[in-house]
Amino acid sequence: MEIRTIKTFQTIIRLGSFQRAAEELQYGQSTVTMHIQKLENDLGVKLLERGKKLKLTEAGRLFHQNADLLLKDYEYLYASMNELIQGEAGNMRLGVMEPTASYRLPHILGPFLQQHPKLKVSIQIGNTFILSQMLNEGIIDLAICSTPESGLEHTFEPLFDERLALLVPDTHRLAAMDRVLLRDLQHENILITTSVCPYRQKLESYLLENGGSPYTGMEIGNMAALKYYVQAGFGVAVVPVITATPSPPGTILKNIHDLDSGLVTGMLRKQNVSSFSSAAEKLVSLLRKELLAV
Repeated sequence: MEIRTIKTFQTIIRLGSFQRAAEELQYGQSTVTMHIQKLENDLGVKLLERGKKLKLTEAGRLFHQNADLLLKDYEYLYASMNELIQGEAGNMRLGVMEPTASYRLPHILGPFLQQHPKLKVSIQIGNTFILSQMLNEGIIDLAICSTPESGLEHTFEPLFDERLALLVPDTHRLAAMDRVLLRDLQHENILITTSVCPYRQKLESYLLENGGSPYTGMEIGNMAALKYYVQAGFGVAVVPVITATPSPPGTILKNIHDLDSGLVTGMLRKQNVSSFSSAAEKLVSLLRKELLAV
């Protein structure tokens, strides 16, 4: 059963004759007759009673009632495929780590999606471990995260360093120091995120390597909340600079002299996967360009 024969059938019913349908469709009348014969052969049932006046059979009435919906679905599918081919449509399932998800991605996505409204983007937020799992399971297509622990099944493209600094209450002893070192955090109550958070893992590694332990820690499950707990006097926190600029009232952001690098952040993709739609690839290129400029 071909779409063109269904269109011919519906046009005949709408105009009431083979001749008028042939004129509108710009077919010869013999072609219109052949289309109806082929449609009836494909369906194995007679649709029209020929005579001075066209008359639908019971099967013809049933087919006519449902054929318009079929044609609309076909036209929608055809238009969607055409938009996909031309790079105007597609789907992109992004996994993004904080703080990029909240502080950088909206400013990149907003203007892009205004120009490409038919690209459907979904966003999952999580840490690197969770996003790597989601990538493996096909839940997301691309992750923006820190360097994964294993790269056997993925390719990782570093893009920028997420700078870290120490946030302290402005009355704290460290606030008055010209030069803060990791060892100065000894015996401080350090507000930290969960054990799977790459920021916590990096901080604990640097503290151990640079004599910054022993220390005590209070676990705060949400990175965005750290600055508010510092502001309330619960302790000090090493935070991504972007999350505490400007620093909340009553707090000061201090560089840690021997915390010499931030957290490497980049694009994580699954190896040997087919390319995205044209519109999605444009988004990937934009993300790469904007994040490299951080």
